[in-house]
Amino acid sequence: MKLLLLPGMQGTVDLFVDFAAAIPSEFAEQAIGFSNDIPLSYPQLLELVCSRAPSQPYVVVAESFSTPLAIQFAATNPPNLKGLVLSAGFATSPVRGVLRFLTPFLAPLLAHIPVNQIGARLMLLGSTASEPLQARIGAAIASVRPKVLMDRVQAVVACNSLEELRRINVPILYLQARYDRLVDPICLEEIRRAKPELEVEVLDSSHMLLQQLPQQTAQLVTDFVRRL
Repeated sequence: MKLLLLPGMQGTVDLFVDFAAAIPSEFAEQAIGFSNDIPLSYPQLLELVCSRAPSQPYVVVAESFSTPLAIQFAATNPPNLKGLVLSAGFATSPVRGVLRFLTPFLAPLLAHIPVNQIGARLMLLGSTASEPLQARIGAAIASVRPKVLMDRVQAVVACNSLEELRRINVPILYLQARYDRLVDPICLEEIRRAKPELEVEVLDSSHMLLQQLPQQTAQLVTDFVRRL
């Protein structure tokens, strides 16, 4: 069985290093990174994932930004897909209330503020993450052109993959961060209403689950995959 890893907002595969190292050797990993320079919509990213899908049995592990993408991909019923893991995920925009309407106007400010520092703090808010991890996340965000980040934020605000979620036929595991300040618990409730058979694991972490708890999340994913 192979694990196909899809990254968060920063789009880089580098932040999967600790999680991948904690996966037992019986599993192979393949991570798909997104361009740092070229803005790609969810439909364009879906084409990329479809073109890179393994030819052997596999499970998709998607975090944050990539979870609507993973849902859209799984809804196509691709051959060899056996399961889906959503880490700190959402099917509709996690941005709620007034902020949802303000985001299209605020997103252009990403070109003028230190998004690497602010983004890292938001993703790790309430955690006890080490300074090296904070620095790695900040560097990953800083490696992405502000225009690309802006487009990804706007894609998240506009996303709605609930219909695709209902069409998925493979088992789904949802990893929820108890102290997530970016993805509200209501996002899980939406997903659970669409897929009542969903498996859920709640971990004591902030948003960046796979980075902050690589051993624990790797064990949960491994157990899930072995049951398929």
